[in-house]
Amino acid sequence: MTDVLGWKKKFGVLGPSTNTVVQPDFDDMRVNGVTNHYSRILTPNSQAISNETFLAGTTKISDGVLDAVRSVMTCSPDYLVMGMSAVTFYDGIAGADAFVKKVEDESGIKISVGSHATSAALNAYGNIKKIAFVSPYYPVANAEFKSYFDECGFDVVKDICLQCPSWTAIAEVPEDRLRTLIREELNGDDVDAIVQVGTNLSMVRLAAEAEAWLGKPVIAINTATYWHALRANNVNDQMSGFGRLLSDF
Repeated sequence: MTDVLGWKKKFGVLGPSTNTVVQPDFDDMRVNGVTNHYSRILTPNSQAISNETFLAGTTKISDGVLDAVRSVMTCSPDYLVMGMSAVTFYDGIAGADAFVKKVEDESGIKISVGSHATSAALNAYGNIKKIAFVSPYYPVANAEFKSYFDECGFDVVKDICLQCPSWTAIAEVPEDRLRTLIREELNGDDVDAIVQVGTNLSMVRLAAEAEAWLGKPVIAINTATYWHALRANNVNDQMSGFGRLLSDF
């Protein structure tokens, strides 16, 4: 017997309780026969986050991941999708692999995470060497992202950290600000692709729009992560409105 709505796949989605963007983003990209079941990682809405406190704050969120896994497993999902990006980049490829193993050992099923999904997305486009990225975080976090991308064989030539003052403030960054950053600061002749990290930063539609202006890949991490989960489960439906990743690959 299969679930009458999730007859292709049931996804368990793990995300911080402060995150208001992942759930609607993933639901907007959901295809017929796939359902999303959000499990919130209890997260205080930390205020006045700084370069000095950022890693500790995200590590605290990571500590609650397995409780969220246990909760969502009660609906018998087929696959897990990580709705927080930062901790999946820490300590490079080995750190990402260790995070994946921790969750998969607890759940007994597979998971897509932002770090590996983004590198897979860049490789799907092909011929990408030099990238620029934007995060809502702090320099200490951007250093972790850069280290991961370097290890994956990409040369980070530019990065921007928005230094949002709280977890919920990430979802309050206006699209116009991001549009200006893409046009005026991230893009350049020396950039093959632009990446956005930070799952509570709303950019899935703007990234698709920016691909059309720039004629180069612009990858939002929520798009990459959900695309990775779909394709890992042989769900190959293509859709428009979210960039070439979902329409072409």
